[in-house]
Amino acid sequence: MVPRLLLDMLRPPSERIISYYECVVQAFVSNMFGTTSHTVLMIMAFDRYVAICNPLRYAAIMTNKMVIKLTVSAWGVAFVMIGILLGLTIRLNRCRTLITNPFCDNASLFKLSCEDVFINNVYGLAYTVVLLTSSIGSIVLTYTKIAVVCLTSNNKSLNSKALKTCSTHLFAYLIMMSSGMLIVILHRFPQYSDYRKLAAILFHIVPGSLNPIIYGLQSKEIQKFLFKFRSNKAFPSS
Repeated sequence: MVPRLLLDMLRPPSERIISYYECVVQAFVSNMFGTTSHTVLMIMAFDRYVAICNPLRYAAIMTNKMVIKLTVSAWGVAFVMIGILLGLTIRLNRCRTLITNPFCDNASLFKLSCEDVFINNVYGLAYTVVLLTSSIGSIVLTYTKIAVVCLTSNNKSLNSKALKTCSTHLFAYLIMMSSGMLIVILHRFPQYSDYRKLAAILFHIVPGSLNPIIYGLQSKEIQKFLFKFRSNKAFPSS
C-alpha cells in the first residue's frame, strides 16, 4: 500500500488510476493492518501480564505451542473478520468510479455502489465495536492487574521491569489508538476530508515507523552503542 501511495503522490491527479481488483487487494491489506494492530497488541498485553504477575510460571504458560496458538489466533481472527467485511462489499454493484481516499479501504469500496449498504454499515459497526471493546478491555484489564501487583509489591526490581516493559507497549498502543480514532471521528465530518486523508496516511506510517525506536531503545546493545557514540562526539580523540 505504501509504495503505491508514494507513487501516486508523485503523479498528477489525472494519472492516479487503480483497477477495481487492485483496489480490493489494497483494501484487504490496509484493513488487515488496522485489525492485526489491535489483535497483536492484545497478545503482547497478555504476555506482559504473565511475565509480571506470574513470573515463575512464565516458561510453563508461554510455551512455543502457546505462542503459535496466540499468533495464529491474532491473524486468523483478523483474516476472517476482514474477509466477511470485504465479501459484503464485493457483492455490491458499482455505479461510481471515484475513490475519495488516498488509498483503498472498505469504506472507499462500498461508497462506489448505489445499492442499499445497510448490511455493510451494520456489520462494519459491529466489527468496530467488537474489535475496540476487546482491544481496550484486554489492555485495561491486564494493566490494572499489573498495576495492582506493582503497588502491592515492595520489589523494586519487579517494579522497574514492569515500568520498562509496559511503558513501551502502552505508548505504541496509545499512538495506534489515537490515530485510528481520529480517522473514525473525521469520517463523521465531510468538511474535514483533507484532515481525514492525512490521518489515514499517518495511521499506516507513524506507528510502524516508531516501533523500531520504541522497542529498539530497550536493547542494551543499542543503548551501549548510543552511549559510546555520544562519548566519542563529546570527547573526540586527538
